Amino acid sequence: MRPRDARHRLDLQLSYTSRQGRWVLVATVLGSAIASIDATVVGIALPAIGRDFGATLATLQWVVTAYTLTLAGLLLFAGTLGDRYGRRRMFLVGVIWFAVASLICGLAPDSPVLIAARAVQGIGAALMTPGSLAIIEASFAPADRGKAIGAWSGLSGVATAIGPFLGGWLVQAVSWRLIFAINLPLAAVTVAIGIRHVPESSDPDVTGRVDVAGGALVTLGLVGSTYGLIEGPSAGWGHPASLASLSAGVMLLAAFGAWERRARRPMLKLGLFASAQFTAANVVTFAVYGALGGVLFLVPIQLQQVSGYTAVQAGIALLPVTAIMLALSAPSGTLAARIGPRAQMSAGPVITAIGLAMFARIGHSGDYLTEVLPAVVIYGLGLAITVAPLTSTVLAAVPVSHAGMASAANNTIARASSLIAVAVLPAAVGLSGTAYLDPARFSAGFSRASLICAGLCLAGGVVAAITIRDTAPATEPAAERLLYCALDAPPARAVVTGPGENPPLSRDYPA
Repeated sequence: MRPRDARHRLDLQLSYTSRQGRWVLVATVLGSAIASIDATVVGIALPAIGRDFGATLATLQWVVTAYTLTLAGLLLFAGTLGDRYGRRRMFLVGVIWFAVASLICGLAPDSPVLIAARAVQGIGAALMTPGSLAIIEASFAPADRGKAIGAWSGLSGVATAIGPFLGGWLVQAVSWRLIFAINLPLAAVTVAIGIRHVPESSDPDVTGRVDVAGGALVTLGLVGSTYGLIEGPSAGWGHPASLASLSAGVMLLAAFGAWERRARRPMLKLGLFASAQFTAANVVTFAVYGALGGVLFLVPIQLQQVSGYTAVQAGIALLPVTAIMLALSAPSGTLAARIGPRAQMSAGPVITAIGLAMFARIGHSGDYLTEVLPAVVIYGLGLAITVAPLTSTVLAAVPVSHAGMASAANNTIARASSLIAVAVLPAAVGLSGTAYLDPARFSAGFSRASLICAGLCLAGGVVAAITIRDTAPATEPAAERLLYCALDAPPARAVVTGPGENPPLSRDYPA
């Protein structure tokens, strides 16, 4: 039986100013930093990886999607494991797992080993990321949770900003292999602090068996579908392997839905989608994050292979987006709380679409002030306008008791849409094989891809305008704490509490 002593209480009441409280914050920030840095630097390293291994574009797609596959497929399952068996335990297992996989990535002798190690790394990230915020919410006293979450989100944002610059410098000065090696000392420090200072917690209301079957079905379904989508253009859509993979993936995802409908303790309650507001917000999430995932996969390659940027220059090119998100996320959330989410969820994706369309102007010269920066600024503004109301709408559409599951579903949808975009978009614009080594061909495909993603984002804004409804604002302003969202991360969570209320404990996956 699972222990139910003081170590596993739901609320451990640590003070933000206490010594142990600060150690808990350090451990959770470092854990988030490991995932954030890795997520942002791999894209910068793709051209260098391709040169070293003589890789095709499909291989580079797999370097990204292998990680996202296992992460997206296991997020729901991993959150349940943390609630059931202990959040600290799963967090530390995830950190160690991630570090071992990072070491294998750095030593990989060829692309198949690297891709396999990236898939293993995604499993570690799925185990690690749900626990970071959940540990904070479970450990700190209600009065101090807001401060702890604010510090965690701000410091995690700094790590996200440092990642591209650090990764670009390592790729340019030494080797792309070092972008994985930097995870090892961070992981060692995180584990040491976690073992010594982080209290254990779990949810005493979570009992019974973990939904292993659901986790296996959704993960294998994503693997099969993605394999077929990536390999289809090169092998042929009618090729038995591509056709069988796609068919199996779709059937497994359908089986996941059927299983979750009848499971006694499902990872995902499909009844959540009975809420029109919840469903609409997730449709917008799928469109917006699919567009972002597709473009952000191609931008580092465009800047380095076509515009002649160094790895460092490519790494810092998108940093204004991070600054804009850090500066404007909180005001955007406050405005949405006052006027309702519909206006911002409608306008934000449209502004983001304009920025994505402007990426199509980036060409051979790649002038930063006239081609790159204007697109980056408009794109960042649109994203800052969209993210906070999108997140709060998802959570407001369901009962508080289901907030964790709703957030998990929304994050999984965001990851899956990005995964599909990376798998489908290159083939849709005629980029395959070694096209990324031909600047003229890749640039033409990149321009088409930017416009397609802009159209997808625009569609998200139209859906929001038609389907999202404003809820009546609170008579007394609530205290809203917004979590930072990294460039390639799914929506973070807004914690909204009234005077004297405690934020609900939930599983969230911010980075």
